[in-house]
Amino acid sequence: MPKKTDTVSLPSGWPMDIIYITSQKYAAELPFKLKQRVGGVEGSKTEGSKSAWVAIQVISAPSHPANGQRGLFATRKIPPKTHILDYLGEVHADDRDDSDYDLSLLRLSTSEAVSMGVSDEPISIGLDAQQMGNEARFCNDYRGIAESPNAEFKDHLVGDELRIGVFSGPKGVGKGKEILVSYGKGWWKARNEDWGGV
Repeated sequence: MPKKTDTVSLPSGWPMDIIYITSQKYAAELPFKLKQRVGGVEGSKTEGSKSAWVAIQVISAPSHPANGQRGLFATRKIPPKTHILDYLGEVHADDRDDSDYDLSLLRLSTSEAVSMGVSDEPISIGLDAQQMGNEARFCNDYRGIAESPNAEFKDHLVGDELRIGVFSGPKGVGKGKEILVSYGKGWWKARNEDWGGV
């Protein structure tokens, strides 16, 4: 039986070894002042639900860079600049270099960290979906698949809580099309990959 922490049913195609969540989770060791900074003092106040816009599918095209892995696909036409779903995971401030699912939620400068009394160095607050997450963790990078991404990661607020959302691009996403983002050149450089001239 797949792992889950919430009482909602699991999306079709969900992997057995990943915890499915419908709200942002906070690492126990994340200092209170940092939780406060991203609006998570009481934990995630807003529960999400499965997105009607998407479905997880196993990729079976030999030419696809993620052949045999999962991707996220549009179940219907998604209009331009539409919020598709939030990228959920565990909010943390520790190094997670081994995770391919860790996005930068917020970066604090040295002066901000000092004024908050949490550090005398800059702090990066991450959002990691390696061990727990939702359907958004299956967004693949567009390189090797399409000429450009059809979606993007964008910061936004849900109540007082800072989140990273997946939003369709200026042309939207066609029904049945894979939702593709850009992981950024830094992501590929950190992994010594050389896709698409990165």
